[in-house]
Amino acid sequence: MPNDRSAPADTSRTPTAPDAVAPAAPVVPGAPTPDAVTRAPDAFAPAPVHPPGVAAVPEAVAPAAPEAPAPAAPRGYRAVFAVAEFRAVFAAHLFSLLGVVVSELALTVLVYDLTGSPLLSALTFALGLLPYLIGGTLFAGVADRYPARRVLVVCDLLCAACVAVMLVPATPVAGLLALRCLVAAIAPVFTGTRMAALTDILGEGDLYVLGRSLLRIVSQSAMLIGFGAGGVLLTVLAPRGAIAVTAVTFLASAALLRFGTRARPARSGDGGGTLLKESLAGARLILGDRRVRALMLLFWVPPMFVVAPEALAAPYADAIGVPSAALGLLLCSMAVGHIGAELFVGSALSPRNRSRIVLPVAAVGLLPLVAYAVRPGLPLAVAALALAGAGAAYVIGLDQWFVDAVPEELRGRAMTLLTAGLMTVQGLGMALAGLAAEFFPVHQVVAGSGILGTVCTLLLVAEVRATAPGRMSDTEGRDRADRHVTSG
Repeated sequence: MPNDRSAPADTSRTPTAPDAVAPAAPVVPGAPTPDAVTRAPDAFAPAPVHPPGVAAVPEAVAPAAPEAPAPAAPRGYRAVFAVAEFRAVFAAHLFSLLGVVVSELALTVLVYDLTGSPLLSALTFALGLLPYLIGGTLFAGVADRYPARRVLVVCDLLCAACVAVMLVPATPVAGLLALRCLVAAIAPVFTGTRMAALTDILGEGDLYVLGRSLLRIVSQSAMLIGFGAGGVLLTVLAPRGAIAVTAVTFLASAALLRFGTRARPARSGDGGGTLLKESLAGARLILGDRRVRALMLLFWVPPMFVVAPEALAAPYADAIGVPSAALGLLLCSMAVGHIGAELFVGSALSPRNRSRIVLPVAAVGLLPLVAYAVRPGLPLAVAALALAGAGAAYVIGLDQWFVDAVPEELRGRAMTLLTAGLMTVQGLGMALAGLAAEFFPVHQVVAGSGILGTVCTLLLVAEVRATAPGRMSDTEGRDRADRHVTSG
């Protein structure tokens, strides 16, 4: 570990040339001996005595050359981008994410063109969420069993192959939906592996937290940009042509990850069991740990409730009588609030302060939705949604807690399960909000989501506090340590 303290200035020595012998200096009574000169002067030593009649001549001291100021090390998000491997991961994430968003839009239009069925068109979107739980639970072991770079590249190539089959005109609608399910099942394995690989690329500290934050910001931005880009593509290309662009983005992502990141060994080699057995065993160990389970639920529960206003944006816009253009404001307000808050917390707050705000911000993050109880007009609704989006900034500090709590040999499976659960609960939250809106006014459903979600989050905050390091009982701590040992 490098020492922060500089070496003393008097420890340097200038070697004497072997053939250059200096003449012996005359010994002057009271003058320091040559041996004493070589030692650092003592602040309390008497001044040297000079011979009578000889004036003291000060030594000529060469002026010290001014030191060039060291370049300031990059901080914050700039420090993350200074890591070459992360730049490759970031660019690959951008390509694959835009590809997914564009393919979802283009495939929905294609299915509607082929069938004329709104139900099948909507089902195409739903199939992007439902298989996450299956893929994230049954195939999570891939993330730890095989080297991360190989898993990421193979996932991208499989997605590109699925998209290529979609381009074949003879592919039936059932085949298109099945391929859509396969891409969605691959997604949590890819995302979980990439999240775990970031700890190898950026370490387990602040750089990892900021790297995860950047990827989340891109994900939020892609929802705003990707659908717009997909709409533009569909004005100049047929749906299959837009899907072809998606295949290119997956291949570009695979190339960036293959040639832009280093090969690293798998976290836990083949344990001798089947992949399914390893995946399910990992899920049991992860969810069986009280601390990890509490943190994972804190990732999942607030998003489950916060999606209600997005799921009901169209009926709410109709209920308050605003034009169709206002629907876009209702749909993008939450993402804008999330991006702004995450950028502020990531760049303006220290790691310690990010950790301090996790529980307070999580506890109040859903309260802005209660404003829907008064059936607000467009300006107040947009402001409430932006504030609710800003409440998601607690996740930055929560990322660090989660990495610290999960043992390294389970990290890939934990990240995969986290991703799968997050997407699943959001889909479930949208479905439940839609079901509730069949029986209650939309504004009451959204306000109720804010109230019920806040109550559930407060219970989780209490559980997270109870499982904080140093607060668990000795027995719980030993049990947790035993589980970590046996997980390898």
